[in-house]
Amino acid sequence: MKKRAKDIAKTKGSRLTVHIVSPDERTAAGKALRDKTTRQQHGKWGQFNGRLNPIELLHRSDAGRMNKLIAIRYGRMLESPFAFYRGAAGVMAADLARTPTTGLKVQACGDCHLLNFGGFATPERSIIFDINDFDETSPAPWEWDVKRLVASIVLAARSNGLSDSQGRDCAVSCARRYREHMHEFSKMSPLQVWCRNQCQ
Repeated sequence: MKKRAKDIAKTKGSRLTVHIVSPDERTAAGKALRDKTTRQQHGKWGQFNGRLNPIELLHRSDAGRMNKLIAIRYGRMLESPFAFYRGAAGVMAADLARTPTTGLKVQACGDCHLLNFGGFATPERSIIFDINDFDETSPAPWEWDVKRLVASIVLAARSNGLSDSQGRDCAVSCARRYREHMHEFSKMSPLQVWCRNQCQ
């Protein structure tokens, strides 16, 4: 099963033979990965030896930026913890790099926070809601985007005067909806997923 899930397409002579992995096989493969890296492991983080200073990481990211805009960037980041968070994707990535993952990599948004979502028009003139900022995109474990998104919800809730328990409820609701949608999508073909998102 693992071999089949790993090898979706093989070339046979000059023909491309496509192996479709059934929803049941994908579910079994996902459960096997969850057994390897449990949900509880995803919730743990602590200081570790050799952790780079976050401010040093930010300064390293200044390389290649326009000097006259760097002070403006940091000025905006000083406005609130949420504003700092929005400008510090590299700091979180450095921390997440030391956390357990399932080993599934995707082309991640890289800066998947609440304000990097919005509505925009498709070529068919439909309005869709999705991630709209990919300037930090990078191959990374899929969990990183989800963790960054739900953490941003907690910080956004604080910035808007909500209690920590309300922020937590919002974050849990976001993670739950993500899980429910992924479960729904797992039963569809790639074309069905595309049409569902484009045609609604």
